[in-house]
Amino acid sequence: MQNKPLRIVFAGTPDFAATHLGALIESEHQLLGVYTQPDRPAGRGKKLHASPVKQVAQAAAVPVFQPPSLKPTDVQQQLADLGADVMVVVAYGLILPQAVLDIPALGCLNVHASLLPRWRGAAPIQRAIEAGDTSTGITIMQMDAGLDTGDMLASVSCDIDNHTAGSLHDDLARIGAPLLLEVLRDLKTFQRKAQLQDDSAATYAAKISKAEALVDWTESAEVIARKTRAFNPFPVSYSTLAGDRVRLWRASAQRGGGEEAPGTIVHASAHGIAVRCGSGHLLITELQLPGGKALAAQQIMNAKADLFCPGSKFGADE
Repeated sequence: MQNKPLRIVFAGTPDFAATHLGALIESEHQLLGVYTQPDRPAGRGKKLHASPVKQVAQAAAVPVFQPPSLKPTDVQQQLADLGADVMVVVAYGLILPQAVLDIPALGCLNVHASLLPRWRGAAPIQRAIEAGDTSTGITIMQMDAGLDTGDMLASVSCDIDNHTAGSLHDDLARIGAPLLLEVLRDLKTFQRKAQLQDDSAATYAAKISKAEALVDWTESAEVIARKTRAFNPFPVSYSTLAGDRVRLWRASAQRGGGEEAPGTIVHASAHGIAVRCGSGHLLITELQLPGGKALAAQQIMNAKADLFCPGSKFGADE
């Protein structure tokens, strides 16, 4: 059933959210305003940079609001004065108090990058890859005061395959935007058929820390390879070699044993650099040396083959 266009307020911050905002701008719905986090310093000069969502909103001449919190009563009144039917929230980064959830006539919807209740929390894309999940997806839910605990309105799945966090992010954004529009076109029906989440099946996707990116060579090659994909493009797995930090951008797990200590280079060629792990070998096929850019192993070996002699050891001085 096709309902009349909705009056929408959007809240989001990063690229993932900007993709969904772009779809709303092109839709039949009326976009009343966009909420995004305040401009942040970035780059070497630490100049203030607008979020991707703000940039998309401004390009479409949509009013932008950037309160540091939604808890003040004057901020909540400003939102209420917009008169939205529904608020769409995508990776906003601020907590919505119950008072805000209650403002729109049809409540607040959230686009979440997992198949809930699996991977509630801040880093569902990375944690799904890290855990070795074979599939993930997008869930549209009716927001409540809990952490990604609201009733589910719709979902769509996506195979993880050999995705990095970056490429999976892009695929999920592409399938999430059409699903959001589908739900909005007949929102009341989707709300009437909403499904409760099974809390007993929930898992938590904690925010990724830079400290996690340090490779532990005693782990299996399979685990390290998954983490390498999960932490690409941020924070990027790394180890040290001859006193320098080496970032690992792409790698795969290989079977194989040996007496070498974990972290020891077993062989190196244009096809990759094989490193002994707790079990198996990690074949590094794209890496980055200090002061340089990420390069294929073949390019690195052409210029710095002496760094990767068999017997050299990653992580010896970490």
